[in-house]
Amino acid sequence: MNRRHLVTCLIAALTWTAAQASETPQPNDIVVGQIGPFTVLPAPDARELNEGLKAGLAEINTRGGIQGRKVFLFELDDTYSPEGFRKQLAAALERKPVALLSPLGSAALKGALDDKLFDNADIVVINAVPGSDVLRAPGHPKLFHIRASDKQQIRKIVEHAKSLNIQSMAVLHQDLPIGTSGLTSAQDAAKETGTIQVTGFQASTDANALGQAAKAMAAAGVQSGLVVGNPKFIGDGIAALRKAGFSQQLFTLSYMPGPALLKAAGPGARGVGIAQTYPNPIGVNLPLQRDFRAAMKTAHPDQANLTTFHLEGYITARIFAEAARRSKKITPEGIAQSLHEMGELNLGGFRVNFAKGNIGSNFVDIGVVMPDGKLMY
Repeated sequence: MNRRHLVTCLIAALTWTAAQASETPQPNDIVVGQIGPFTVLPAPDARELNEGLKAGLAEINTRGGIQGRKVFLFELDDTYSPEGFRKQLAAALERKPVALLSPLGSAALKGALDDKLFDNADIVVINAVPGSDVLRAPGHPKLFHIRASDKQQIRKIVEHAKSLNIQSMAVLHQDLPIGTSGLTSAQDAAKETGTIQVTGFQASTDANALGQAAKAMAAAGVQSGLVVGNPKFIGDGIAALRKAGFSQQLFTLSYMPGPALLKAAGPGARGVGIAQTYPNPIGVNLPLQRDFRAAMKTAHPDQANLTTFHLEGYITARIFAEAARRSKKITPEGIAQSLHEMGELNLGGFRVNFAKGNIGSNFVDIGVVMPDGKLMY
């Protein structure tokens, strides 16, 4: 074996060892996990949350970790199904994580609550996505929500519509908990404002069903529309509405980034109002925004398009780390207690406070999609 070949083999071995080490926690590591739809769901939400989590945790580990311990993150694919989530939760618990960070899927999480999967699990869940009311009322003591709820987002949209003198709104909603509870939230908000009439149109993600619902909504003669569902439903729904001739003002929730909506709906995305539960991820005015951009540049230098899901994952990592730092013992119970006891936490322009319950933020803004897919706040 010549010297060059020997060096090549040594480099390959070292690379393999480093890769294996990165996939296996060390004995003193703090282990956390993420369960989400990394496949099946044709949207980048879980992956972008994961990239934001990794950027935040890498920043924390570079600064010495938490109480001198590194944080190790693993991820499991639940294939966007309640059955998949149940299976992967059991697999995750075998790894003894202290927390699940940013699991995603209304049906999966609702199923977990209905089946009481968290009751006896030694785990704390931080930042369940989405913010559907069915996950919060009554909720679960081990389930902490960072983002403002869908109900709060919809209330902001209805109030904004009222300020525009809009008197009627149709809701195109998916046949999932996120959609049905979204319609209820819009109806409740409309009753409180007393000026907007709300009607609902339900559909699945099937193209024919969605097209028929869009045609019916376009023929209803309303002044505005709200689309509620998972990202694929939102993108396809807005595209179907524009195709059906619905030219009125459209709104949707925070799960659809502007660039993704532009890709799904083309020119029909322009002018759509998207509720935002976090500050602008590409802004530079807040310390949080600057910290986030620096962390993402270090961890993912090739990631040019920063989204709210990236920022959400980064914020989740920061909040977990702060709670763990303040815990007397870094256990699920200790982290839950720390979240409640630490009061208001200011991350540099975004505040959370779990002192009164398991919902940390009520921040909601509205961004309008511009021709290039970016949002104007």
